[in-house]
Amino acid sequence: MLYYQSAGCEVCMQPIVSLTAVQKWYDEGAVRRHVLHGVDMHVHAGERVALVGKSGSGKSSLLNIISGIDGADAGSVLVGGHDLNGMDETARTHFRRTSIGFVFQFFNLVPTLSVLENVLLPLELNGIVGKPAHTRAMALLADVGLADRAATAPDRLSGGEQQRVAVARALVHEPPLILADEPTGNLDSDTGMVILQLLTQLAQQRGHALLMVTHSREVAASADRVVRIQAGHLVADDAGTLL
Repeated sequence: MLYYQSAGCEVCMQPIVSLTAVQKWYDEGAVRRHVLHGVDMHVHAGERVALVGKSGSGKSSLLNIISGIDGADAGSVLVGGHDLNGMDETARTHFRRTSIGFVFQFFNLVPTLSVLENVLLPLELNGIVGKPAHTRAMALLADVGLADRAATAPDRLSGGEQQRVAVARALVHEPPLILADEPTGNLDSDTGMVILQLLTQLAQQRGHALLMVTHSREVAASADRVVRIQAGHLVADDAGTLL
């Protein structure tokens, strides 16, 4: 059994994310664009990793491959013990429902559902309904400080409150990996720091691996490791260092 030790992270077991020599190309008319060049990357349980890089550096492509939204053209992609390269689209959809929690920049709450109903969605998609689902969802809403807003519509909440709901929704089905794409990007600085602290603490307490794509120095500084991608290459990977 392999172990990993990083700043702020207790000893973590085998990696939740393991990428080896990952390559990706996109065909754009007559042009074939090489967007990922032999990427090797690992994220462990309980670890907080920030992925940083300029627009067009390959961050989104890497996130799409890790989440199973897109496939690698070469290399190995193992997430939560699943070999994504061997999956068809139906299997990848099931994988995303069970193994990934998403936190988006723009919250992506369903406006016609209440706060509680939004948090219940991942459980319902995984066949968990009734009292067990309700109990788990309400416990997460209590953890993010919104148990008293369970019946409220999302448009009655502030941006920070909506992102709290999104955090609860990402964690409620207990996925091994949380993917956060610019989680504070649509919030003011103070609110963003509160949400960041909440997300990182809850993920670490529950042993989730957390991969955050960000342009924010504050978000990157909160991570155990900062991984920088440039023109499809990982150019630095430092524990506890802001690049």
